[in-house]
Order: sequence, then C-alpha cells, then structure tokens
Amino acid sequence: MRTATPQTAQISRRTLLKALSVTGGAMAMGGLAGCASPTGGPPPGSVTLGLNRSLVSLDNKLNQFDAAVTVQRAVRQGLTRIGADLTPVPVLADRFELTAPTQWTVRLREGIRYSDGSPVRIKDVSTALTMYRQVSGSYIAGFFPEWPTVVPVDERTFTLETKRPLPVLDYLMANILLTPASANVPEELQSGVGSGPYVVTASNRGTGEYTLRRNNNYWGRPARVKQVQVRFVPEESNRVVGLRSGEIDIIDTITPDSADQLSGQPDVAFERVRGTRINQLFYNFRKPDGHPLSKASVRQALSLAVNGKRLADEVLAGSAQPAVGPVAQTLNGAVPCGAYDYDPRRAKQMLEAEGIADGDLRLTLIWETGEFAGDTSVMEAVVQMLGDIGVRVRLRQFEPGGNISEWRQGRAGDWDILGNGYASPVGAALPILQGMYGGTPERERTRDTYQGYINREVLTLLDKAYAEVDAERRQKTTARIQQVVWDSWPSMWAFVPNSVLAYRTRVADVSLEATNSYQLARIGLEA
Repeated sequence: MRTATPQTAQISRRTLLKALSVTGGAMAMGGLAGCASPTGGPPPGSVTLGLNRSLVSLDNKLNQFDAAVTVQRAVRQGLTRIGADLTPVPVLADRFELTAPTQWTVRLREGIRYSDGSPVRIKDVSTALTMYRQVSGSYIAGFFPEWPTVVPVDERTFTLETKRPLPVLDYLMANILLTPASANVPEELQSGVGSGPYVVTASNRGTGEYTLRRNNNYWGRPARVKQVQVRFVPEESNRVVGLRSGEIDIIDTITPDSADQLSGQPDVAFERVRGTRINQLFYNFRKPDGHPLSKASVRQALSLAVNGKRLADEVLAGSAQPAVGPVAQTLNGAVPCGAYDYDPRRAKQMLEAEGIADGDLRLTLIWETGEFAGDTSVMEAVVQMLGDIGVRVRLRQFEPGGNISEWRQGRAGDWDILGNGYASPVGAALPILQGMYGGTPERERTRDTYQGYINREVLTLLDKAYAEVDAERRQKTTARIQQVVWDSWPSMWAFVPNSVLAYRTRVADVSLEATNSYQLARIGLEA
C-alpha cells in the first residue's frame, strides 16, 4: 500500500486562493505552548505525538478519527485488527473461523490478561457488544446490520451467532475493543484498564493530553518505547514548529505546504500511503420535500460547479484524488462508479430548469477545524466556485470540542452542506456502505443516520449482500450498491487523501498503514 513520495505541486493552494480572491487559508505561525518538557524536548525514553484532533477518550464507541486508532489500540484491543493489507489479523483471538452460514467460532488466546493482571474473559466480549449497541450516537454501531449473540463453548471458545449470514464479521469485530465486563458502560470510557501494550498514567480530556506507560504485564511482545506523550495541537503551523524544534516527535495528517516546509530537514522523515478515508462535502438529507436539496438534479447541478481537479491538484497540492465512487477505492470490494465533472454552464442550466435563478439559493456549509488537512482552504475555494453560478454560501466553522455533532444531527441548527471525513477502519467497502448509507427510518428517529440519508433500494441491496455467503455474488451486489448510491448524488464533491505523517528520525520503525494509523508498540528510538 505504500506509495512513492509525490512531486511538489507547481501551484500552491495559497496561489489558487489568491487567484480566486479568497481571503484566509494561511495559518499564523506561533509558539507551541504546553508541549515541551523542561528540557525543551520529550523526556528521555519517551516519544511525543502531536495530534490534529483532540483525543477525548481512549475508547472508540463514539470517537473515531484516524490518529485516535493508533492511540486507542495501544491501550485497548479487539479480537482482530485490520492489517496492512486491509484484511483481519488475529489479536486477542487465535481462532476466528466461519463454521456455518450464521456462525463464527472464536477462541481467545491462552493467557491473555488486562494490565491489572485480570484475565480476558468471554463475558467481556458479550458485554462489549451490548455496550457498543446501546450507546447513543455510536459510530461503530452503524457498521453492524445485526448484532451477534455470544454463546460460550468452553473457557476460551465461543461462537458468534446471527439470524442471517454475516460474512464480514471478522472485519467488524476489529472495532470492538474489550474492557472488563464489570467496568464497561454504554458510553465512552474515560478510565479503566485494557489488554494493550500501554497503560494510561495521566489524562486530561479537556486538553487532549495523555501519558501512556509501557504495560509490564502485557501478554504479547512488550512495547519498545517506555513512555508516550499525546498532545492536541490544533494549529498545523504549531505542529510543524514543534517537530522542527524537537518538542514533538510525530505529527499526522499534514498538508503538502507543511511537508514542503519540512522537506530537506536532515532529522525529519515522512511516511506516505494511499488512504481509506473519504472526505466529502455531504448534503443534508433531512431537508423537507420541496426544498431544492431534496432533488437529486439540484444536488448534481451544484456538483458541476465545483472544479474538483483544481481543488485536488492545486488547493490540496496533489495530495488527494477526487473520488470515483461513494467509498475509497483502496477498500476491498470498492468499484469505480463515475466522476465529478466540472461544467458550470451546465450547472446553471440545470438550476434554471428547476426554477432557481441567480441569487435564489443560499446555502450554509459547516465543518470542524482539522476535519482534514487543508479543510479551510477547500471550503473558501468552494464558496468562490459556487458564487460563480449565482449560489451564495455562508461558512460556519466549528472549533474542536464544539457542538458540531448536535448540528450534524439537526438538533442545534440548520445547514445544507457538511465538510466531513469518514474513516474506514473496517478495511472493506460493504461495512462502510452500511455505516454511511444504511440509514433507516428507525435510526433516523434517534438521529443515528448519516446526515439523514435513507434510500430504500440501498437498504434492500445491503440486506441481500450481507445475506450472501458466496463471495463472488456478494461482491456483485456490493458493486450495485455503490452505483445506486453514486447516482443519488449524496455529495457535492468527495476526495480520498493520501495519508502523510512526519516524524523525527530519532524515532524508528514508524510504519503507516492505509487506515492512517500505525502500531504504536512497534516504534522504537534510535540509539
């Protein structure tokens, strides 16, 4: 999955924004407050991570952005994980086998224990499934068309039983992180023990700062680095300054501009991979009948006004590819469905055919700072592009830790377009299609659909795909789902970014995977 370092783009995103007469997009350089040790760098034997999003929990029931996976799974583990080739790899289970169309047989590894020395038990698995199912607004729950039942066989062996076939359950269970049953609740856990190679010794969810220490009771190969400091540094310029000065060792999700600033530094290296995350300008599907955005033709017309190639090549400086389907093409089972064409003349014609003249349509575009690298620059450029066809757009930017989740659910305010990134930690297209596009009227009543998207044809096809044990026939249906979703125009524009991570060369063996995460326990320090 690793790709060669791309050539630096000839036109920076700042150049394009200047040409578009768009203000802003550049971030002020500043000090890195609160990130240095007393000596100005990480303590001896320690590595410091500078994250672009605040890590509010080391539990993943709700909190699921790419870099969080790296830290969360260093503390808590699942039966499986998604490996470098985007297929399931055993972790707490040494057997995970489909033994009947509606039955998987699983066996826990012998001798696995939590950091407090207590054993990992089958009851922890069944309790975890219940807690993930019950939590309000669960990110992981959307991937499961049906929740399996745990049936113990002996002390280590159990079966996962479903009413209908669930042939990708080994993928899905990679996202169910285990905690002792007595300490698990239907909410994001702020404390408690895990079975991973690190334990938490200090945490501040308000600032997003955590200290991890090597778990001396770990059942597997011990972590190579004794201590990991996790920092939330919202300004990319500050993360770059921190890396250059040595106050931070690893920064994630950086823009090409930042990579350019760091290129040539003798003590800085990069990891680049094709990602599985899809970033979208997604429409609000909770609009009432009669609203312009309730019509696929209007959604398509607005898409034609967005010059996606220019955004990808110039604003994002070649660090992303415009999407050609509703999920990233790197996922197992993904197929190309079309392209985002740029034709502003046709866009205006289509709007006029719907009775929408210049100035009639006013839209609100919302997003959270740090949703993806270069997000503000993309939004500002889109405002100009839509303005060229007579559509006015108001930007509303939310800072991390704000109430954008309430806005996304339609509880705090109205909006029209959401700048959003959807992580794909499952590795396969079918569960991601279920998570994003498998919304039902029942889930919408609790605002647990993906921006209100409900498509009955998609639901029927999802049921058919999940019930199909034959891999070839299941893939045929999965491909059909993707085309139906694409033709419904859920996004004004979407793209798949290359994942880019920068680190100081004092850190060894950082191996970035397509999920934009890496195994924290495997990194080391140069002698």
